[in-house]
This record gives sequence, C-alpha cells and structure tokens, in this order.
Amino acid sequence: MDSNQIRRIFLDFFAERGHTIVPSASLIPIDPTLLLTNAGMVPFKPYMLGEEAPPYPRAATVQKVARTIDIDIVGTTARHLTFFEMLGNFSFGDYFKEKAIPWAYELVTEGFGLDPELLWYTVHVTDDEAADIWIDGVGVPAERVQRLDKENFWQMGVPGPCGPSSEIFFDKGSAFGEAGGPAVDDERHVEVWNLVFMQNVQDEPYHVVGDLPAKNIDTGAGLERIATVLQGVDTIFETDTIRPVVATSERATGVRYGDAERTDVSLRIMADHGRAVTFLIGDKVVPSNEGRGYVLRRLIRRAVRHAFLLGSQDLVMPRLVDTTIEVMREAYPDLAARREGIVEMVTREEEQFRRTLRSGHQLLDEELADLEPGAVLPGETAFKLHDTFGFPKELTEEIVTERGYRVDIDGFDSMMTTQRERARAAYRGADAAAKADAYRTLLSGVEPTEFIGYEREQGLGRILSMVSEGETIEKAEVGREVEVFVDRTPFYAESGGQIGDSGVIATETGTLAVKDTQFAVPGLHGHRGVVTSGSITLGQDADLIINHERRERVRKNHTGTHILHWALRAVVGDHVHQAGSLVADDRLRFDFSHYQGVSLEQLREVELAANERVIENAGVTTLETSKTEAEKMGALAFFGDKYGDDVRVVQTGDYSTEFCGGTHVPTTGQIGPLIVVSEGSVAANTRRIDAVTGTAGYEYLSELRRELERTEATLGAQPGRVVEAAQALVLRSKEQEDRIEQFEQQSRSAAARALLEQVEEHGNHSVLVARQEGLTGDGLRALAFQIRDRLGSGVGILGSTSDGKGALIAFVSDDLVAAGVSAGDIISSAARVLGGGGSRDPRLAQAGGPHGDRLDDALETARTVAGAAVSAP
Repeated sequence: MDSNQIRRIFLDFFAERGHTIVPSASLIPIDPTLLLTNAGMVPFKPYMLGEEAPPYPRAATVQKVARTIDIDIVGTTARHLTFFEMLGNFSFGDYFKEKAIPWAYELVTEGFGLDPELLWYTVHVTDDEAADIWIDGVGVPAERVQRLDKENFWQMGVPGPCGPSSEIFFDKGSAFGEAGGPAVDDERHVEVWNLVFMQNVQDEPYHVVGDLPAKNIDTGAGLERIATVLQGVDTIFETDTIRPVVATSERATGVRYGDAERTDVSLRIMADHGRAVTFLIGDKVVPSNEGRGYVLRRLIRRAVRHAFLLGSQDLVMPRLVDTTIEVMREAYPDLAARREGIVEMVTREEEQFRRTLRSGHQLLDEELADLEPGAVLPGETAFKLHDTFGFPKELTEEIVTERGYRVDIDGFDSMMTTQRERARAAYRGADAAAKADAYRTLLSGVEPTEFIGYEREQGLGRILSMVSEGETIEKAEVGREVEVFVDRTPFYAESGGQIGDSGVIATETGTLAVKDTQFAVPGLHGHRGVVTSGSITLGQDADLIINHERRERVRKNHTGTHILHWALRAVVGDHVHQAGSLVADDRLRFDFSHYQGVSLEQLREVELAANERVIENAGVTTLETSKTEAEKMGALAFFGDKYGDDVRVVQTGDYSTEFCGGTHVPTTGQIGPLIVVSEGSVAANTRRIDAVTGTAGYEYLSELRRELERTEATLGAQPGRVVEAAQALVLRSKEQEDRIEQFEQQSRSAAARALLEQVEEHGNHSVLVARQEGLTGDGLRALAFQIRDRLGSGVGILGSTSDGKGALIAFVSDDLVAAGVSAGDIISSAARVLGGGGSRDPRLAQAGGPHGDRLDDALETARTVAGAAVSAP
C-alpha cells in the first residue's frame, strides 16, 4: 500500500464518520524551544482551551510537520525524521474514548489491513476506562493491553492542553527484538496510532492544574511509520516517499546505500533533510540566522556537510529538492508550483556554504589536532567557524562530538552576545564603517538582491531578512520601523548620486510604506519604512511597487544631468568633468571641475545648448559591456568611482556616453525644460550647478513670471518695461540718498561746532566729553571724525543711548598717541561702568554696554581718565 493510498483511506474513513476534512495548512514547526512531541493538536489548541468556538465538532487532516528535537539521531535510527506527515482526527467536545478507540482499531485493522494478532495496546496506569473499552468494547485480549506511566500521558513543553493517551503498536517480529509488547521492547514494536484524551490543562510544563472546559480527542499517527509496516520494509527510509530521495543521495555522492553503516547515516540525513528543506521553503521559510530561518539553514548546511564527507563536489540540494517534489507532487501540488523558487534558494544557500566548507573543516581539523582526547574546543574557535565559515553552532558541536571532544558552548554564546550588542550599538551609531560591519553581521548568509527595476516598477519577491533597532526580527507589526531585504526588487537603492526609491511592499497580511532604499552592504537593497497595516513576516511573498511619479521625476533629472554635463563640456571646455552629483526627485545638483566662476553669458549658453538637446527628443539607450569596450566607446566615468570588469553604459543621442547605473527616461523630450537655478563654488577648482527639470522646471519659470508680474504692478510699469522702471527707481533712490547724506553732513558739522564749545583745556591739550543723543553706530563715528579734525591736540569722548544700551567712542590726536595716550585705555574704564567692553585701538576706540542708564557716570569716568592722560605728557 503506497502513501497516497494510506492518505486516501484515512481521510475517507473519517469523512464517512462526520469529520470535516481540513486541508493541510502551513507546516507545523515542532521547534526545540517548544519541546512539542505531537503536531496535530497545534492548530486546534484554542478550540480545546475554550478560547475560540470550533468551526466544526469533528475534523480530520493530514498535516505537514517539522521537528528538530531528534535531529542529532536522525539517520542513526530506523524511525526518526525532521519532516513527516501526521494523520489526525479530532473531536472538540463531541465524542470521546467510547468512539475514538473503536474507530482507531477499525481503521488499522480493516482500513489498513493490519493483522490483529500482531497488535499491542497501551493505556495510562490510571486509565481504567480506556482499558475496559479496549478489552470489553473492542474485544482485544487483555494480555495485549499494557499500562504505562509517563509514556502514556501526553504533555507539551508549554502551558496548554494535556491528558492520558492510548497507543497501538505493531509487532515487527523476533528479528527486531524481544517479545512481550512495547513495555519490553519499543524497537520491535512500532507505534502506528496514538489517541490522546485531551481532558486536562497544565499551567507550566508537566504541571497539571485542572480540567479543560470539554473533553477532546486528538489522534495522531506518523504516515511514514505506518508506511513502514504496510510496505513491509525495515526502516522508514525504505518507504515509497523517502527511498527515492535516498537514491538521489546515492547518485549525487556515488556511494551505495547499504555498503556501510557510516555512509548509510549520511545518505539518510541527506534524504531526510532534503525533504524537510523542500517543505520548509515551500512553506515560505527562508534561511536566516534567527528562528525558523536558522533551523532551515542548519538543515541545509548539515545535509551539504554530509554530502561533502561522502566526496560530493557538486551541488546536491537542488537534486534532493527535485526528487522530493516529484515524489510528493500528487499530495502536495503546491510544491511543484513553487519548484523554481525552492531550487533557486537552496542553490544559493549551498553555493555560499560550499565556498567556506572546506576551509572551515581544515581549521577545525587543525584545532582538534592540538587538543588532548576528550578536551574542550574553545568557544572562540566555534564562534570563528560560525562567523567566518558559516558553521552553525550545532554543526560544529556535532562534528566535535563525533571525534570525542566537547565545545565550550558558554564561551561561544558569550561571544555571540557580545557581537550582537556591538552590532546593535554600531547600527544606531553614526560611524559608517562600524554600521557596515554591523549589517554584515546581521545579514550574514543573505544573498545579494536581484534588481529588476530597469525594466519594471512592480514585481514579486520573497522577504529574506528584516532588521529593526539593530536586530534581525521575524515579524513586524503595524507602526514598527523596519528595514526589509528581499530576493528581488524593482526598488533602486541610492547610488551614483541618485536617491533611493520609495513605494509600498505588500504581503497577504500587511503593508510596509517604504520611505527610502539604501545599500545596507554592497549588493543588498534595504527597504526602509514603517508597517502601516497588519504585519509582515519573514519568508512571505511580497508585491513590491515603487512610487511611479517620484521615480519619473528622478529619471528626468538623471538624464538631465548627463545632458548638462555634455553642455558644460561644449560651452566651458572639455576639461570639465563630473566631480559629484545629486539626482533627487525635486532637483539635480552637478559638481564639476573648473578653475573659475562660470559667467552669466556662459550659463545662458549652457542652458540653451541643454534645452536644444532636450527638444531634439533623441533616444536614451543602455547597454552592459566590458569596461575596456566602454572606454573604447569614449564613455565618461565619474572621477573616484571604482568599476568592475563589466559596466553599464548610458548613451544619450549621439553626443553623450557615460558609465551609469541609474534610471533614465527613454527619450530626452520627456525631460521637459532644464532650468539652471544657481552656480557657485564648493571647493578649490570645483563649481556647482543646481537645476530643475520637468514640472519643477515649469513651476520655477512660472514663479519667476508671477514675481515679474508683481514687480510690474508694484512699479506701475507696463509689461516688458520692468527693467527701465527699475532703473529709473534706482536712479531716484540714489539721488535721494545723496541729498540725505548731504543734509546729515551739514547736521553733523553743526553739531561738531556746538560741541567744540564744551572743550576743556588741560595745559596745551584739549579734552571734550559730551553726550549726543540721536546718534549711534556709524552716525556717532562720523561725528567723532568731524570733531577730531577740528580739535587739534587732545582727546574726545562721545556717548549716546539706544534701546536702553549705552554706546561710547573715543579718539586721540596723533601727537598724544605718539606720547603714549591710548583711546582704548580711556574708553575701557568707561565701558566697564556700562557693563560692557570695547576695542583697544589707540587712535579711535568704540565701546558699549547694556546699562545705558549709567552713561553719564561712564562719561565722567572717561573725563577723569582722559584728563589724567593728557596731563602726564
């Protein structure tokens, strides 16, 4: 009986008994952190706890299950797998033991055709009811019913439902062990059915605290184990769904199954992990360094390592995936539909690991060679294998254990914690180099992004990693800022002066508004934004849509930059070369080499030449070629940029050819007007032009026209006569200023004459101290000059107030300056009275302070100091 028949018999059996057939949903991850031992109940847990009303009282399903609890022994036994299918029938407060037990017996004996004489049954030591139903209700021999304790009480490793169980075992015969039932030998007696009577609840692992709201049935049976019995094979690896994958492992390695137990273990591991990987990726799990993605990566690398041990130099994972899909396609047609994506992902992951596998093994061999038998491998070495060579911690531990050593796990974990903390700090910091290192740590193993944005503005991708607050995460809820990395994207990442795209990333559960796209590390596009609805999850397929209008504006500006470059070289000279640029959605900025300012006439010529090229509407084409060929074509390169052997070249008409990785319009006419806004210097021999194109160019010109119209109205000028009107206004204004200056000059002369009457004579020298309100700053200074010219040998100090502040100015004639008298010294004492300070010039010094109300005191201080100064000479 093949596996497809087993599935059909099981589902038909329970459909006939009123069960709703629930399609296989997402794969149930039986993760070591959960310590689950039964998969089937997981989707129905809320119904059993009474948290949700079940949509049906009875259900049956064939569920995909992944379990890595037993990964260390997979391949070494006849019955352990990391991926398997679980047949399960469920009752949510409907039927209980009275139906579950007879139906189980009927299915395995009549449905599957197992000989009742070869069956054994177990119940919990306290479950008399189940034992009575088996013996009195079903009629099995009492000696075939065994009572066990922990083995027959089902519990999860987390709070939730639990309860006693009853199991059916098949006796494989004396060749497999001792007779006497599963209580004596569980290798000879294979479990083929497990009935869990979900009636209790635990608040923490293995601590029962009460009863569930209703009594439920959770029945589960591993399809592969049943197939082992029904197909008459010795191990699970010889069943019809697994043996073909083992055969593919044989072909991939050139090693025959059955030749040696050591190589058989590796072939089994390859087959099992190949199946698990296929279903995990098919269920939208992607390799990563956290959570489910880490489990997937570990499975891939473990399988590849065993292929490597068997001498395989070629890729094995794509072959294992193909065989798995072929074997399982009837039961799971969605796998076949996703084949291309699954193969692509395992290919990338295996290629990446194989690049470091040999060198990592060599390092480990060298380290172990220096250790005594049974010694501990330093955590630092295990960390280096993980960080540099991509060895999962568990893989290193497995290899080391195989050879009789141990790993310093605490030391490894400490280094991992330190690295994560350092990465988080660097991510939040401003140091670009440190942030790049942090990204390399966070995104280790994530393959470069395929950019499809030259041809498309929308595309499908799969979420490979998500980073938030310096940590990788598996899920981002609404409102969270996150950086998303996908396998392919139409979003342009900022480079070559062109800004990154914005837009939307949508999955079936949520939406991310992308604000910017940057290269986190070379080749990896980081889509930075905030979740605006629902949630997004690692591994989800996503629809990526850029902001078309914004991209269109950017494209106009980028092609405009190339045309501007050509125009500058044509007008200013071919010594002009690009020295930097910014291509944004609202403007373009172009830095270029030139030894002097560009004249207004040259700017007009540049702008005219550029717009003539725009109007020509020439085609803009791109091609990818070798760097050598591009240089032969005369392509201009951006100074300072480094280019690989293969480059992208953008040709605009027959006049511009440049190295460029940006996005462009297909014809120059789409640019619209190209308007130079400003030109100036940014560094020695480097000039900068700011310009706008398209609608922004039109709006700039439109605003200039509006300003001109407002100016016409203000001046009362006729259209087209603004310049003449402005010139006339300037002329009138100059005449008025001249008249005002003449008046002020006359006023100051009169004031100077009046103040000279207050001069005090000190021997042969004069001292003038006066308060002159209404003058500040330049006015007070001009008055001081007029007085100085008329005073002769002496000292003058003038003061005034304005807005509560005091101002002082002092001057000293040249003969007194020569004798050592200083205007700065005289005024400094007075300035302190005002609460301020002043200049120190000996001929003319100015001072001021906030306390204008003390001006008279300050002038008296100056009078005293000046009198003493002129008396000394």
